[in-house]
Amino acid sequence: MPIVKLKPKTTMPREEIVIARQMHQALVLHFMEGLTQAQIAGQLGISQATVNRLIKRGRQLGLVEIKIKSPVEPLVDMEERLLALGGISRAIVVPTVSENPQTALQAVGEAAARLLMEEIGDGDTICITGGKGVSAVVAGLQPPRRFDVEVIPATGCVQGKHYTDVNHVSTLMADRLGGRSYQIHAPLFADDAEQRAMLINMRSVADVFKRAREAKVAVVGIGSILTDDSSYYDLHPSSSTDRVAIERSGARCELLAHLLDDRGRVCDYSLNRSLVSLTLAEFASIPMKIGVASGPNKAGPILSVLRGNHLDTLVTDEATGARLLEIASEEGVSA
Repeated sequence: MPIVKLKPKTTMPREEIVIARQMHQALVLHFMEGLTQAQIAGQLGISQATVNRLIKRGRQLGLVEIKIKSPVEPLVDMEERLLALGGISRAIVVPTVSENPQTALQAVGEAAARLLMEEIGDGDTICITGGKGVSAVVAGLQPPRRFDVEVIPATGCVQGKHYTDVNHVSTLMADRLGGRSYQIHAPLFADDAEQRAMLINMRSVADVFKRAREAKVAVVGIGSILTDDSSYYDLHPSSSTDRVAIERSGARCELLAHLLDDRGRVCDYSLNRSLVSLTLAEFASIPMKIGVASGPNKAGPILSVLRGNHLDTLVTDEATGARLLEIASEEGVSA
């Protein structure tokens, strides 16, 4: 009976196995644990020159793959999903670093302030509303130089809380930028439509709104309506007692003190007819319109404003953006 001789199985020489293990150890210690080549040499009991050769050879053999993950990648993805909802051409989302709403708003205001300074130049006009969002933008301004700009109210004035007084906010913004502010000497709400027409046609008021219509940039807040912390109820003494009528009108948000429905259309509500403010049609003619809003309770209002195509740019935070996308998904809006 013939004897069959099996071909010996080819194996890696022992010396090569030792080198391969050392190479793997060196790569792990260097790229994953952050050790220096000298530290690796001491740990493995080999020379630093050998460690250098092992690491170099390991990279040549393709044993090391370096992947850099951007910390803003999730935010960029969210910005793209917000753009997909429509209604804006640019979205800026900042990380939500705190559950404190004031801290989140501060971060959003600083981002909007940086954007504003990138967009303006000497001779430009900025029109603004009052509100917590725009006040946060003013607080975030750290201009590298003085800007020869004009800051114009887009609405009449409500005195009382500092953030509702558009003249106060306008003056602060102009001071921060090194420009000039214009004051409006008219209330935000007239008694009725006839008085509104009279106020709008007063020379001093008409001049302010003419300048506002000719602005290059607008910076505005987006107000919630159906929450107890809504700033809208700080604007008119009767609004807080008229909440039933407000809800009946279908109001979902506020923009330039106009109450809008869930599609971003002006509601049939009495105070809308007595507003001393730019109309939304006039507002639409401003080349760049930046909306600033933060807080999950602002997500629904933001979506309404997007549906109305009232803005060019939205600046918000991650938590608000996530809630906005969630609401849009629940309502069957593609994102």
